[in-house]
Amino acid sequence: MGDPQLAFASRMLLFERAEKTIDLQYYIWDADVTGTLMFEALLSAANRNVRVRLLLDDNGINELDDALYTLSNHPNIDVRIFNPFVQRQHKWLGYITHFTRVNRRMHNKSFTVDNVVTVIGGRNIADDYFGATQHVLKEDIDVLAVGDIVGHVSSDFDRYWASQSAYPITQLVNNEHKAVYSTAMLFPEQSNNPRRQEYITLIKQSSIIDTLAKGTLAFSWSEVKLISDSPQKTLNTNNDEDLLVAKLHEALGVPTKSVLIVSPYFVPTPKAVSHFTALAKQGIAVNILTNSMMATDVLPVHAGYAKHRKTLLNAGVSLFELKPTRADSNKLKDKLGPFGSSASSLHAKMFVIDDKRLFIGSFNFDPRSININTELGFIIYHEELTTQVNTQFAENIDSAAYALSLDESGDIVWHETVNGNLITHTREPGSGVLNNFALSILSILPINSLL
Repeated sequence: MGDPQLAFASRMLLFERAEKTIDLQYYIWDADVTGTLMFEALLSAANRNVRVRLLLDDNGINELDDALYTLSNHPNIDVRIFNPFVQRQHKWLGYITHFTRVNRRMHNKSFTVDNVVTVIGGRNIADDYFGATQHVLKEDIDVLAVGDIVGHVSSDFDRYWASQSAYPITQLVNNEHKAVYSTAMLFPEQSNNPRRQEYITLIKQSSIIDTLAKGTLAFSWSEVKLISDSPQKTLNTNNDEDLLVAKLHEALGVPTKSVLIVSPYFVPTPKAVSHFTALAKQGIAVNILTNSMMATDVLPVHAGYAKHRKTLLNAGVSLFELKPTRADSNKLKDKLGPFGSSASSLHAKMFVIDDKRLFIGSFNFDPRSININTELGFIIYHEELTTQVNTQFAENIDSAAYALSLDESGDIVWHETVNGNLITHTREPGSGVLNNFALSILSILPINSLL
């Protein structure tokens, strides 16, 4: 699911249709328009006697302690916090006192209902991911799945839920017991937010609702494999063979034709750089899409990637960087009104090998995902689907991203097509002196292992 409104509407429908259980595992959950709407749907399900388990990483739930504690008092809602900070009011202090532990985060995202249907991917729960923002839209992708794979996701959730890093919110927060009546009580500022009703109206007017409600959403039937890190990774007590990256390499296999990597935070290790350059020199098409400097929300990550660009380009690897402004922004304004954001930032994580195997999940191609955070994703074995992904990439990449190359002097240039005209930039497009100065400083700092 690439469409942000579809991603939101499908989750809301799952809340509505749940009969027995809902398991939610997320890295970020904001108390904004979409976040509070989902809290409302979660509470409504619990009031129907649906058992709800909510597992959230502590790094992405700013100022939600009281609300989560209150929700946990509902007899059908359990809330656990993964790898919590000791200091609740000023969490940043934890990076000073317990850096090694709190630096390791649960980056997994999953939403499973009745052990029958699940949604996994790169999206967190926040307006940026569901097209409910007037600012930067996080371009992302999810997979909605049914069948045997759902049981595997449920089992994976269970091991995180039962892990020693998952703490009941009631053990972390001292608060008076409150009855849960409505999310308006928990988030009064959102209940009066005019953007809330505007977004609800937008979703209701969309054809997406009819498609979901009638059950006519098209599924692609294929073999799917779940791969994930062990929750022990956040304690640094796991074995290397338990790492998702090891399972990913094994499951995707050796490419014979092409490799497509889509990653918002692409910071290859020296070993990965050697691997990609070797593939390209063998005649295998290696295409990599990541954020441009002005599209990224983490400049140090861009610096970690930028230092490898010349080596990759010299070897024949094709690099593309997402533009900070959407090519279809005028159409979106007409269609989505105040939610037709023209600014975008890549957040999807997807790898395609040949026209046969596809990975979608939470894993970024960077040292943090490899060695520090826990991740989750699907390997999908479906030739028609992977061919479709490769075709869509080829058809849309010129309008969506800058294509990088080396000029005669060996310097990087950025090419874009605007209204049929080719434009070439000789420095990071849209950047200024301060941006480039910051990038040059960050590029020499020894921080790659933390990115």
